[in-house]
Amino acid sequence: MRDDLRLRHYAAEEAQPLVDQLVDVYLDAHANDGPLYNAERYRKQLAAHMPRPGWELVAATVDDELVGYIYGFPLAPNTRWWDGIQEPVPAGFTDETGRLTFAISELLVRRAWQRRGIARALHDELMSSRTEERATLLVRPDNTIARHAYTSWGWRSVGRLQPQWANAPTYLIFTRATRG
Repeated sequence: MRDDLRLRHYAAEEAQPLVDQLVDVYLDAHANDGPLYNAERYRKQLAAHMPRPGWELVAATVDDELVGYIYGFPLAPNTRWWDGIQEPVPAGFTDETGRLTFAISELLVRRAWQRRGIARALHDELMSSRTEERATLLVRPDNTIARHAYTSWGWRSVGRLQPQWANAPTYLIFTRATRG
């Protein structure tokens, strides 16, 4: 880990001026992942996610350059996050209160900065600040590196989900307690 790596928490209002940089990091991290990963779709995603109560971003910078970030939000009682689950889950698994589950939407590091512990530092920093009982995230089944990283960080796969938006891929659902 670099001594000059800086991590900073942002609420949505504070992160708004960073949107162009967030998009740039997203495009860099997903450069070879296909047409789904484009600026227009991602800007819409950010515009839909940032106003959610409890939205939080942790940014990693080196010499004032944004090299990565993680963001998420607590799932509201009326969330559509779980729409599209493909396997049976335990009774009550998808019942949200606004305080039960924190959903990590993105964990991204610029390609030139990957494999330096930055993703783990971002993950640990965000998770250490959460008060919800559990967290969840979605991972493409073909993203072996991410799957192995999350598993080593205490996450476990609990099923599959295909979001209800056009051309959505199927993801693996990962969960873990927020502490530990």
